[in-house]
Amino acid sequence: MCWTIRRWLFSFGLVALFNVPIFAALAQDNFYKGKTIRLIVGLAPGGGFDTYSRVIARHMGKHIPGNPAMIVDNMPGAASLLAANFIYKAAKPDGLTIGNFVGGLVFQQMLGLAGVEFDGARFEYLGVPAQDNFMIGVAKSTGITSVEQWKASGTVLKIGGVAPGGGTDDIPKVLKATLGLPLQMVSGYKGTGPVRLAFNSGEVQGICNSWESFKATWRAELDKGDVTLLVQANLKPHPEVANVPWAPDLAKSDEARRMILTAARTNGVLNRFYVLPPGTPRDRVRLLRKAFLDTIKDPEFIADTQRARLDLDPIDGEELQKQVRELFKLEPALVAKMKEILK
Repeated sequence: MCWTIRRWLFSFGLVALFNVPIFAALAQDNFYKGKTIRLIVGLAPGGGFDTYSRVIARHMGKHIPGNPAMIVDNMPGAASLLAANFIYKAAKPDGLTIGNFVGGLVFQQMLGLAGVEFDGARFEYLGVPAQDNFMIGVAKSTGITSVEQWKASGTVLKIGGVAPGGGTDDIPKVLKATLGLPLQMVSGYKGTGPVRLAFNSGEVQGICNSWESFKATWRAELDKGDVTLLVQANLKPHPEVANVPWAPDLAKSDEARRMILTAARTNGVLNRFYVLPPGTPRDRVRLLRKAFLDTIKDPEFIADTQRARLDLDPIDGEELQKQVRELFKLEPALVAKMKEILK
């Protein structure tokens, strides 16, 4: 091979080497251009999951090379288990389907929940827009204004829920077992939107909901004083509801406290995650993780969330993946105890 040809090939190789990111971006631009990304939400329209997802879908496409369209497709069923199984088993791992389902289902997998057909450790995690802070709210008409009064009265209140695996169901069960709250779960609603309708009609007397969802989708009930917040079950007390007792402070044992905090982590930190199917190409995972974070920082997106009264407290995909791995390292004795409570 002559010197001129060898030098040309060497030069071309250097150009190719230093422009790998450019070539990769061009490849993704060609892939996503003219495409539509389907964002599958595992709960019904009108609740917090749906509200966050619709705001994200309005902005995320412009942060993806090729500027694909994004649509929200609600797939409610069994506290979003239907959607979780679909993303894992049926959705093509091509970067055109994103799932948003209840994060507590990953813990329920560890507890042996019937119907789980996924391995939570194998999803590709994009991130969460906000970490949830769950609390129990009851109707003003009950006359109950504090946890102490509720326990002393022995009044059994019907708490509207969705299904096992979500904070609406799992956290009240843990608080009933650890704090002795007299409550009865009425589960099977398609989301917190339908629970709100049942609450307003008197079908149920309360809900365990995230503070973020309360502010966004229960605003009228809060403003009118129709719902009274009695106890919060978060990793730490929320500053906006400083007058609402923090559940770990009410626990009578270290084991009870650890169970409350485990439920708070699985249903709070991990609750609103966005995932891709296992096997999605790594370059598309990286690209969509970046697009997700760029969306969260987008001033227009932030303004949109403020109008919708949505809080932002994001976690990136890599950190989220690490949190899920840590969850699978919980000591077996604690997992067994939680399984008994949440069965």
